[in-house]
Amino acid sequence: MHIGFIGLGSMGRAMARNLIKAGHDVSAWNRTALKPEAAHGITTVDGPEEAFQAEVVFTMLSDDAAIRGVVLEGALLDGARAELIHVVTSTISIAFAEELAARHEEAGVGFVSAPVLGRPDVAARGELNMLVGGKVDAITAIKPLLAVLSKKVWQLGEIPAQANAAKIAANMMIAMAIEAMAEGVALTESVGLERARFFELILGTLFAGRAYESYSAQITEGAFKPGFQAKLGLKDLRLATEAGSATGRSLPMLDAVRERLSDAVSAGLGERDWSIMADVTLRGGNRSTISAAAKEKHP
Repeated sequence: MHIGFIGLGSMGRAMARNLIKAGHDVSAWNRTALKPEAAHGITTVDGPEEAFQAEVVFTMLSDDAAIRGVVLEGALLDGARAELIHVVTSTISIAFAEELAARHEEAGVGFVSAPVLGRPDVAARGELNMLVGGKVDAITAIKPLLAVLSKKVWQLGEIPAQANAAKIAANMMIAMAIEAMAEGVALTESVGLERARFFELILGTLFAGRAYESYSAQITEGAFKPGFQAKLGLKDLRLATEAGSATGRSLPMLDAVRERLSDAVSAGLGERDWSIMADVTLRGGNRSTISAAAKEKHP
């Protein structure tokens, strides 16, 4: 199948390469020029409009503004190939997902929301969890492609925004889990219990699961190697806040973890993994202390 791919960051490159390995013809475009080693094995095209001449086009762009600028303001829907299906794998706001669905419907272009759960290493293994929302016929048409990229496809409904709401909620809950582990360590280390021993306990009893396993390791090692950057995590928590405000309900735990992650980003740690927020908590949450000490520890 001829596939277009827009957005060749660490996630996008991994996904595009898996589609190529599966035998598909991929025409890819990135907003900035890639270094030769990053583009290795991927056929790039001169502009995003070429990617929209494929049978299916995936976009893995950073946020609402990036997709709006490339796809909508670039009028790509107007010149898209007939019967094209556009698959947006980014984490975007619920409101923008609804706008995209309407704009694609007006243009006669298929649209599927398919945000993903998984870090770049998971994407490279083709083991993402894909949260999918859209019309049944469009999803059915792209399922063989989603199977190449994922461990499981979670078909959540015919309204694209349903998938986006689920992704935002999932990321919100991961942030809450990170903060919960940090606060647990704050208590247990106060009496000399090592982090590794504490996490062995909670993983073996009450809190088994990928998020706890992955981020407890980051907190134990204190390395916070970039997997999902803190600045992107903060963007997702802001999307959650926006969505929560639209419901008219108070989400106090969300407010707390967003503020904690904002402290980390404000301290210059936005490029670190978003579990760096645990380090902020364990340093006492003081911005000036975090900025000086954390930069020294995490250059």
